[in-house]
Amino acid sequence: MPFQGLEILLAGGAGGLGSATAELLRSEGAQVVIGSRSQGVQADITTAEGRACMLDAVPDVYGLVVFAGTPARGMEAEQGMRLSHESNYQGPILLAREAATRMRERKVEGAIVLLSTMQAVALFAGSTIYAGAKAALQHAALILAKECRGPANIRVNVIAPGVMAAGMARASIEAGKYDHLLQQGVVPRFGKALDVARAVRFLLEPDNYITGQVLSVDGGATL
Repeated sequence: MPFQGLEILLAGGAGGLGSATAELLRSEGAQVVIGSRSQGVQADITTAEGRACMLDAVPDVYGLVVFAGTPARGMEAEQGMRLSHESNYQGPILLAREAATRMRERKVEGAIVLLSTMQAVALFAGSTIYAGAKAALQHAALILAKECRGPANIRVNVIAPGVMAAGMARASIEAGKYDHLLQQGVVPRFGKALDVARAVRFLLEPDNYITGQVLSVDGGATL
């Protein structure tokens, strides 16, 4: 039970990926708090008040996982880019930085995991609004990891999921958008929520010696 008694906040964790992660971590003793706009601790991380509300709900936070984000589909370009910046980059990275500050103040050697996308690892036509913000998130996360390394030992890593049969990609899979990845032998199967949950668990594990990395969980899609 490596997570016995440890408090872990899953921001934006009400969806499929977050639910699978919460179940896995709870099975190993973690005290999991889910924060989202609609479930658990209801708050909006794009606002300072919302971020404080989430972090106040886990005063002894050891781990933070940020699933929050939106593809900003069906919007005029400028409006979509503004929303994507706030929800896919600004809110998540500010929440991560504020969590790291609290960990430092309490001298907690914690762990932070931010969720990105395969679209920020490889180039996909038509993905500027979403992928641009997630690529910025990845870079900012590595800066935070560098600032938190050494004696503070707060590990900051990023997971970049591929085509997952959960969350935002489920509808696209059901519509056949990604069938060509199977037909061309690019991936052996579509990803499952548990694939991401296991990666999160690995990066959160106490005494893990990994920080400042982007882990692609995509079955080889971005190779």
